[in-house]
Amino acid sequence: MPRARASTDPARRSRRVLTDEGGSASLEFITVGLILLVPLVYLIVALGTIQSQALGVETASRQLARTIASAPDAATAELRAQRVREAIAAEYGIDPSRIDVQVRCSTPGPCPAAGAVVSVTVATEVALPLVPPVFGLDQVSRVPVTATGVQKVSRYGAQP
Repeated sequence: MPRARASTDPARRSRRVLTDEGGSASLEFITVGLILLVPLVYLIVALGTIQSQALGVETASRQLARTIASAPDAATAELRAQRVREAIAAEYGIDPSRIDVQVRCSTPGPCPAAGAVVSVTVATEVALPLVPPVFGLDQVSRVPVTATGVQKVSRYGAQP
C-alpha cells in the first residue's frame, strides 16, 4: 500500500494557511470587545456623573426654596440659603464657584414676604469625566444642568 506523503507544493500550502482560521476567534473577540466595551463604559460613567449633578441641582433648588420660604426675614433667609448651598455642593460634588442661584419672589420688596411665592433657579455645568484640559476641551465639554424649585411662603410665617 502506498504511503501518503505531505504535499510539497507551495501554492497548496499557502492556500491552507490562508483558509485556516484556528485561533482567530479569541483575537476577534478581544478586538471587538474592546472597541465596544470601552465607549460603553465611558458612556455609563458620563451619564452617571451627569445624573448625579442633575439630582444635586434639583435638590438644591427645592431645598433653597423651602429654606427661603420658611425664614422669618431676608437676612436670615440669605444666611440659611448660603449654608444649604454649601452643604449640597459638598454632598453632590458640585463645584461651588460654578453654581448660579437666582431667587425671585412674586411680591415686590424683600423676600420672603407673607403669602409670596418664592422661585429658586439653580444652574451649573457638569464636566465630563476624563476630558483633559488641553486646548480648552475641558471648557467645551461641559453639560449645562438647570432646575427650578417653587415654594409658597405662609401668609403668617414671614415678617415684612
